[in-house]
Amino acid sequence: MDIVQIPTYLIDEDTDQPRYQFDEDSLQELMNSIAELGLLSPIKVRTTKDGRYKIIYGNRRYKACSTLGKPTIPCIVSDVTDELEIYLEQIAENLTREGFSPIEEADAFNKLLKDPKFSSSTKYLSSKLGKPESYIKNKCDLLKFSNAVKKLIVSGTEIRKDKLTELQVLPLKDLPIEYRDSLALMVARDELSVSDVKKIAKLFKDKDISDNTKAKLLYKSGYELIETWSVFEQNRAERSKQAEAKAATKADKSDKRTPEQPPTEANSAAAASLTQPAKELNSDPEHQPGNESEHQSASRLVNEPVKEAASNTVTEVLIDSTLQRLLATLPSYSPLSDEVLRSYEEIYDNDKESFHASVKLLVDNLEKHLEQWKKVQKFTQDQDQIAAAEAVNY
Repeated sequence: MDIVQIPTYLIDEDTDQPRYQFDEDSLQELMNSIAELGLLSPIKVRTTKDGRYKIIYGNRRYKACSTLGKPTIPCIVSDVTDELEIYLEQIAENLTREGFSPIEEADAFNKLLKDPKFSSSTKYLSSKLGKPESYIKNKCDLLKFSNAVKKLIVSGTEIRKDKLTELQVLPLKDLPIEYRDSLALMVARDELSVSDVKKIAKLFKDKDISDNTKAKLLYKSGYELIETWSVFEQNRAERSKQAEAKAATKADKSDKRTPEQPPTEANSAAAASLTQPAKELNSDPEHQPGNESEHQSASRLVNEPVKEAASNTVTEVLIDSTLQRLLATLPSYSPLSDEVLRSYEEIYDNDKESFHASVKLLVDNLEKHLEQWKKVQKFTQDQDQIAAAEAVNY
């Protein structure tokens, strides 16, 4: 393998190569090393039709030498012309180097899989690069997130504030877009562990929790969401125990029933078991609005699906409690300033789809609430008028 000195002015960067992010501090360190010791590792180039050379790998070393004003650069000249082989060699080389970010890697794999010029398969890439197919698929899954999230994803496993590792973000990849990016940014802000992120993802995938409740959960901190998950799992386990106990009791009664005794249904017992947590919550002064703890608040929120499940059996609804709960969770009105409205222009184009989806979700929910409570307002006013008329007639 011959190394030749090629004039710097004849060498062109490959703007289509996998690596496109260059840390300035790292580049400065490389320049200092080259200035003191010279370039210890040659770059690799290929010839082009106009008598020039294009870099296959070594862009950082080229940038450093060019900035230092080096007249020539030691190079290995390749005779490979196949674009796929060149691109695979570029990826393989960068995988051995520090600073090749997970997103750069994901973009490179995605390009090989989706670009008609390459049309590769995951299995082929796995065999050529010596990486498991799951490794390549997980990297490509990082591209599901918005640019705001992708900018925070870094190499390694160290958890840092306002940064994301692949292990932190991947549990969220299959969540709907209205939850995925918001939760990822929250995970970065609160420096949550991978195990905590998995719990939060499980919470937002649970079909027993309504979309309305999940939308409210987005306003909580990461630590509050972990508390909510814990309470929800405890409640689920308790309901499972109650169901098993009820089934065992019913089976025991069935065994003891004589032919003359007609079978009976335990609807009232089922209703009592479903609504017991709610009754205890309302009877305890510490659970009244303004006095509840974070744990109790989480319990109240995740118990909503349980109350909905009991609605077919228990028809009594305390409208005042429902109203007070809504007022407690709804912030007071505060108009948005022009400065806040103009900040929309700073949202990246790729993130605006997520923003519009979130706004639509908010508006739809508010409109449903408004329609429902207007009906309540009219109904209660009509009831008061009827009561007043009856009082006069009496």
